[in-house]
Amino acid sequence: MSRRPRLTGRGQVFLALGVVVVALGTLLGYPDITRAGVLVTGLPVLAVVAGWRPAPPVALQRLVSPALVAPEQPAQVELVLRGRGTRLTPVQVAEEELDALLGTGPHFLLPRMDPGERHTVRYRVASPSRGAHRLGPLHLERRDPFGMTTASVQLPGEGQLLVLPRIEPLGPNRVHGGGLGREGQVPHMVALHGEDDVSIRAYRDGDDLRRVHWPTTAHRGELMVRQEDRPARRRAVLLLDARAGAYGDAHEAFEWAVRAVASLAVHLGEDGYAVHVVGAGEPGRTDLLTVLRALALVEPTADALTPYVRDAHALTADGAVVVAVVADHDPEAVLAVPGVRSPGSLGVALVLDTTSFADDPEVRGWSARGDGELVPIFTAAGWRTRTVRDGDAVADVWAAAVPPARGRRADLAGLR
Repeated sequence: MSRRPRLTGRGQVFLALGVVVVALGTLLGYPDITRAGVLVTGLPVLAVVAGWRPAPPVALQRLVSPALVAPEQPAQVELVLRGRGTRLTPVQVAEEELDALLGTGPHFLLPRMDPGERHTVRYRVASPSRGAHRLGPLHLERRDPFGMTTASVQLPGEGQLLVLPRIEPLGPNRVHGGGLGREGQVPHMVALHGEDDVSIRAYRDGDDLRRVHWPTTAHRGELMVRQEDRPARRRAVLLLDARAGAYGDAHEAFEWAVRAVASLAVHLGEDGYAVHVVGAGEPGRTDLLTVLRALALVEPTADALTPYVRDAHALTADGAVVVAVVADHDPEAVLAVPGVRSPGSLGVALVLDTTSFADDPEVRGWSARGDGELVPIFTAAGWRTRTVRDGDAVADVWAAAVPPARGRRADLAGLR
C-alpha cells in the first residue's frame, strides 16, 4: 500500500510564501518580485509532480530468531530488503511498526540499492507478557532533495513473536498419582490402536516367554516376541478455568492461573506424565510445546465451564491425576468440577481468591480471610485444596497442596 506524495511543512510554507509574493508583486507593480514569487510557488508544485512517479519496489523478508521465547527473553529480528525493478531505488527512511508491548519500532536509513542488491538490518525485541506479538508492517518514506514533499509505502507482510507463559520451577518432588495402589498402577497410555502399536522381533535369550507372539512364530517357524513401540505413560489432566466472568476486572488472577497451569505442565511432563490441558487449545494434544503454545495464546472466554468439565471427565475416567485451577467468583458454576476426580486418584484444586487480585485497594480489602465456599466442597470430595491470593508463588502453593511423600502411608492419607 502506497501513498501519493504530499507537501511537508516546508513545502506548504514555500507554497504559501510564493502565493503571497506573487500577489504583492502584482499589486505593487514589481515584475521581478512577481517572477520570484512564481519561482518560489513552482518549487513545491514541481516536487509534487516529480514525486508522483512511484519508486522502484523493494522486497522484504523478515526472519525472527528464535520465534518462540520466554518472557523478557530477547529475540533477534532480521530484515532483508532487496531492490526490485530496473531502476536505482532512492534513499528512504524506514520505520518498523511493532506491537505496543514490544516498545517503539526501529528507524533506519535505507540507502540506494541497485536491482537485486540486498540490505540487511537487525534489531532485538523482548516482552514481559505472554502472547503473540506483531512485528511489522515496515513503512518506507522518501523525500525530494529539497524536503518539499514526502511519499510513503507500506511493504506487505508481518512477523510474529510468540512469548510463552512464565514457567516457575516447582521443585524435584515427584507426584504419586495412583493413590490407592503402587505407582505402576496409575493410568497408562499404550496400545491406543491395538496391534499397530506392537512390533514383532526375533526371540532373544532372556526374553519373557509370555511375550511370544504365537501366530507369527507359527508363520515363520521361529520364536517371535512382541515389543511395545511406546512405553506406558501416566496421564495428568490440568483444568484451566478460562471464564471471563469468573475473574471480572482481576486480570492478574487469570494470568496467575495460566502461569500455574504452564508450570504444572512442564513439571508433570518432566516427571513422565502425558499432560492434557483442558481450557486452552485441544485437550487431546499432549506434546508439551503444543500445550505451551496454546497457553501463550489463551484469553478469557465467554464460554461456560460445562463443556470443559465434560472433556476433563472423558480424560480422567481411568483414574488420571487431575489439577483444577478455578476462580471463586461464581461458585455455583464450579460445583461440577469436584466430580471430575476418579475415586482413588489424586486431585488438586487451586482456588483463586479473585478479590485479592483486584486493582482497587478497597476491593482487595474485602478479600475473605478464610477459604471461601469452594475449598470445603473440594476437600469433602477428596481433593487436596489450597486458596490462592495475590502475591502467592506457584511453587509455594503447589508444595503446600502436594507435599513430599513420606512413603506409602503418607500418600494414602492425603486421599482419604
